[in-house]
Order: sequence, then structure tokens, then C-alpha cells
Amino acid sequence: MSLLRSLSVVTASVGSLLLLAGCAHGPQSAGNHSHVHARVEGATVAGGPRYAVDALWPKPLPNNWILGQVAGIAVDRNDTIWLIHRPLTLTDDEKGAALTPPRSKCCVAAPPVLQFDRAGNLLRSWGGKGTGYDWPANEHGIYVDPKGDVWVGGNANTDGMLLKFTPDGKFLMQIGKPGKSEGSNSTTQLSRPAHMELDADANELFVADGYGNRRVIVFDAATGAYKRHWGAYGKKPEDGNFPNYNPESAHFGMPVHCVRMTKDNLVYVCDRMNNRVQIFNKKGEFLKQFVYDAATQGSGSTWDLVPSEDAAQRYLLIADGTNNEVRIVERATGEKIGSFGRPGRQAGDFHWVHNIAIDSEGSVYTSEVDTGKRAQRFRRVQ
Repeated sequence: MSLLRSLSVVTASVGSLLLLAGCAHGPQSAGNHSHVHARVEGATVAGGPRYAVDALWPKPLPNNWILGQVAGIAVDRNDTIWLIHRPLTLTDDEKGAALTPPRSKCCVAAPPVLQFDRAGNLLRSWGGKGTGYDWPANEHGIYVDPKGDVWVGGNANTDGMLLKFTPDGKFLMQIGKPGKSEGSNSTTQLSRPAHMELDADANELFVADGYGNRRVIVFDAATGAYKRHWGAYGKKPEDGNFPNYNPESAHFGMPVHCVRMTKDNLVYVCDRMNNRVQIFNKKGEFLKQFVYDAATQGSGSTWDLVPSEDAAQRYLLIADGTNNEVRIVERATGEKIGSFGRPGRQAGDFHWVHNIAIDSEGSVYTSEVDTGKRAQRFRRVQ
């Protein structure tokens, strides 16, 4: 059994296309921004972190529970792991015990929000419809702020809100309401927000908004009051039918899929359908961008990212659910130094790797949607 429990080492593969962009004045279409591009083909870079998949994480769920699409994963200040899944994505075969009459002994949907310890033990679970708030029709994104409060969102067509709960699932606050987009310059309504993160110093919530808008929007985390917003290159966002897969686009594609912060006060935004990460200061002023696997189509190459656990946050780990890998890059330069994962169903493989999180010891946690429907853990081994 110890051999079964042993870790299957995932070696960082190096190479692929890397496109770096430093800010100067920007592409013609973006107004007053330009890039300096450096193309590195087949790079071989020594060193960098390596990871090993823990094939038995998490432990089996109780109560005949099963997970649907896992559309968000987060690590809190105590190194416990939170995920949000979509019970409504389970097929009749998967939730056979919940049918009337039951068609099989297993299974029934787990509650949407679950918390685990690093050993994979389930600590608590909650979520779903309740009094005083509008639970999303299609769960998407989870974030635990430094105070321990849990934020969740959704990306169904009418999911225009974010919800804030205590760790025990007590409702605290809602920003936005159900409904269609009111445009990327609305100060009150979200549209299918994908991700959120708190700036603890200013107590401001930054939101990647999202599947129906083309912007980052910032709210007061205590009151929900609007503070500011911006689009690609820090400009006022525009709505329209803009082509995807264009790393030079003056507009964010949809979805704007992640917003992440680093200790040096930078804001990283995943422009998924344009295969790029744009970097800003907290005011929304554009600094630079990195482009990865620019020829990727499908659902794009930059789904989520997280900085490494070291004090300097030297690396970024970027989840790519189209190429089904986690890309490891130098944060300062954007240079790709390795990756782990490949398309597949075995431990360590991915199908639509959607979100990524990291704990204080450097273990990486991933979630998968579509038919992936799982979370995985990868321990740092170098």
C-alpha cells in the first residue's frame, strides 16, 4: 500500500512558444500602448520547481456524495483547501441514488462548498439556495479572504452577483443581483463574474468580470460600494463583438477569467480568450503583458494563475485548460521554464483544468470542469 501511496513525479517539461511583452506605448489598436516582443523557441531552462501528484487526495467523500464540475479552488490562511462544485452538472448515471426511484446505489450530489485539510479529510460543507441571498445558477469561483470569509460567484447567463459567507456558511453580503449585463461600465451590476481577490491593505475586492463584461471592477469589501473599474491596457472598457485569440487586442476577451495579486502590489488578470496575462498596479494602470501559446484556440491558454509560495513569489503557475497543463514561468520576465500535466484521465493528467491554488508549503491544488469533475493535489518536490 505504501507503494500505491507513493507520489508519481511529474517532470517539468520545457519548451513551447513564449511571447514576452514589455510596456512602452502599446499596439496601434490599443491607443497609446506598445509592446516589445521577444520570442523564445524550444527554450531549455535548468532549475525551477517540480511537483508530484498525490493520487489519493482528497479522501473519499462521506454520505454517498459525489462532485460535479469543480469550478473553483482556494487555500485559506490556515492552509485548508476550499472548493466549489456544480451539483447540477452531474449526469443521471453519476447521481443514480438521488433519482426517484433510485437507479443505483450511488451517488448523490455533495453540497456545493467543501473544505478539506491538507491530508484530504473533509472538514465542513454547505451552500445552495437560502434566505436573503441569490445563490448562483451555475457556480463559478471561490476565494477565502484573510479574515476567513468565503466569497463565491457564478457564470450562468443571469448570474450578476457575488456572495460573501462566514466559514460556517452564514450569509454576510451580496454584491450585484441576478440579471443580464448592463454593460462593462455599469457601477452596480456584474455579469457572470469569474473570480475575485481581496486587497487586505485597502479592504478592496477586485473582481474579474467576467463572462458577460470585459473588465476588472473594484468594490469596498465591507460595504460593497463601487470604487473603480478598467478594461484592457487600463482603458475604459468597450462592449462589442471583438475577435478572440488576438494578443494585440485593445479589449479583454470574454471571459476575463482571473484576477490575482502579489506581495509587490501587482494585479495579474487572465485574458483567457486572448492567450495573455495583463499586469497592472492597484489603480488599474497597465504595466506589461505576457502571452502564452499564442496559436491556442478553443477556450484559450490563460485560465487561472497563482504566485509561488516563496517570499519573493519568484514564479507564476498558470492553469491552461485548453492545452491541459500548468505552466511554470518566471514572474519577473514571464519566461516559461517548465510545465506539468497533459490531457488525460490518470492522476496528474487534466481535462479542462480550470482553477489553481497553492498552500504555504508549495503544494498546488487544481480543479477541473467539463467532464473532469475533480480536484487534485501536487506536492512540491524540488
